[in-house]
Amino acid sequence: MNIVNLFKIALKALSNNKMRGFLTMLGIIIGVASVITMLAIGQGSKNSIKNQIGEMGSNMIMIQPGADMMRGGARQSASSMETLKLVDYESILNETRFVSAVSPTVNSAGQFIYGPNNTPSTIYGVSPDYLEIRRLSIGDGSMFTQQDIIAASKVCVVGKTVVDKLFPNGENPIGKVIRYNKIPFSIIGVLKSKGFNSMGMDQDDMVLAPFTTIQKRVLAITHLQGMTASAVKEEYSEQAINEISELLRRNHKLKPGVEDDFNIRSMEEMLTTISSVMNMLTLLLGSVAGISLLVGGIGIMNIMYVSVTERTREIGLRMSIGAKGRDILAQFLIESILISVTGGLIGVLFGGGLSLLITLAAGFTTYVQPWSVILSFVVCTFTGVFFGWYPAKKAAQLDPIDAIRYE
Repeated sequence: MNIVNLFKIALKALSNNKMRGFLTMLGIIIGVASVITMLAIGQGSKNSIKNQIGEMGSNMIMIQPGADMMRGGARQSASSMETLKLVDYESILNETRFVSAVSPTVNSAGQFIYGPNNTPSTIYGVSPDYLEIRRLSIGDGSMFTQQDIIAASKVCVVGKTVVDKLFPNGENPIGKVIRYNKIPFSIIGVLKSKGFNSMGMDQDDMVLAPFTTIQKRVLAITHLQGMTASAVKEEYSEQAINEISELLRRNHKLKPGVEDDFNIRSMEEMLTTISSVMNMLTLLLGSVAGISLLVGGIGIMNIMYVSVTERTREIGLRMSIGAKGRDILAQFLIESILISVTGGLIGVLFGGGLSLLITLAAGFTTYVQPWSVILSFVVCTFTGVFFGWYPAKKAAQLDPIDAIRYE
């Protein structure tokens, strides 16, 4: 019996039991749709986080004072350490090849006041290079200059959130004077809005000022609380970190074997960690959804057993007129594969549609990966063969005479 006839027989058998065939497919449909949707959610989350980190600067490097250090027998926190100095910033600025920009960072949180309006925020003391490093841009006005840093000028650039809170009537903030800890700051620029990042932090809730102004007029310190730098390219982040580390160890006169009194972290390192966590989460989601496929496969086996039992006399008649065991085996295998593959096709459509619905309705980014669709078809075919094999083999091994006499 040729393969075309076997397909015709299998299709006719399925069409005679449409409802049962659909209910059997339902397990596969739900399984495939679940796998595709779960993987789409996991990959979408991963891509969203990568894009957010990319917007912050994927080649960004953060330098902080060393934490967990001992001083006078007492263990110190990073915020109390004073290991980073202005000379360290100048060394990185002038003596590195793989660092494209660097900015000191000092900050203070408090209340900003303009007339009857006030809002809590953080003022960051930085250099003009900070915009390039953090991929920020000026929407209105201008950035303070190197001359403002030298003079420790009381000027600032504000984020959109601060503007909305202090100037709720839409007044132009450029040129206005706001107060922070009784210190007046003249607004010379407004940052373009960046919204919330993937961790729910408002990237527009900030005020930037010359780092010398914050050091002298706000914090009364001479050391730096940290530095932010960027590598020439993302792939040179490791070389840039090595350069910075060597310079800081030299400046701080640290002997070989002595631990660093600073910490250096890169966005690439953070991205690798987050990607690892998201991959684990995606695998977990896919595994949980994959259980539905297993349940669907068991459903196929159950229905094929019932089908073999119901059609025992039919099998006997076919074998008595010349059908061989392998023909009967192929017939029932084709039926189970048709059920699983058809269910898989419908499941792919449902999975893609559900992913799109989640994106449109919930605003949650999803991404259907081509390999997840291909994998679904492979798994569906394997499920049809694996769970359909034993019932089909049982049918092929029936004795024709006993099968014809079966009641």
